[in-house]
Amino acid sequence: MNGQIDVIDVKSEILEDNGIEGDKVRAYMKEKGTYLVNLMSSPGSGKTTTLVNVIKALKDEFRIGIVEADVDSDVDARTVTEAGARAVQLHTGGSCHLDAIMAKEGLEKLDTGNLDLVIVENVGNLVCPAEFDIGANKRVVILSVPEGDDKPLKYPLMFSVADAVIINKMDTLPYFDFDMERFKKNLAEKNGRNVPVFPVSALSGEGMKAFTDWLTGEVHQTLHHS
Repeated sequence: MNGQIDVIDVKSEILEDNGIEGDKVRAYMKEKGTYLVNLMSSPGSGKTTTLVNVIKALKDEFRIGIVEADVDSDVDARTVTEAGARAVQLHTGGSCHLDAIMAKEGLEKLDTGNLDLVIVENVGNLVCPAEFDIGANKRVVILSVPEGDDKPLKYPLMFSVADAVIINKMDTLPYFDFDMERFKKNLAEKNGRNVPVFPVSALSGEGMKAFTDWLTGEVHQTLHHS
């Protein structure tokens, strides 16, 4: 024995394999003619309330499906179903994120061939979900005002992969030290793609139209050029 130790970078292999599966999901969704959004945030940021607003605003224009990912329970799936979307609940068995294979299982259950828009509500976490490409057309990140404007600096990967950012709970702005311009500066430092930022209050619906208008345009543009 020469004392040499073989080191295997398991994480790199996992991410590489997931990237291949993510490409397969992208091809699958393109074939079905369905637009896919990966919605990510920390727990309690207002993902489900935001989704309810989106569903109510767009359900007359698009056939909408939701893939809900949680460690347990089906509370969120029931909520979005009541709002007017078809939903599938995925339990991750303790995993802090969805990978492409998990997402594809949920998408197949939804029968995406009869849907125009599918939104995956990923597990609440600002770390792991950012690492796993699930084949989405766009990755949208929600940050709530109480979380602070420095989150792009603390969770750079999540904000570097974001294609759009929703700043939720704007109704609480007077009570927290959140500076929108400082946030945009921090976001630009980590992202660099001049991504759109949508200040909203999902509770009241204020600001949601700007986001749903943007999403509508993205869906039409992508599907009409597929």
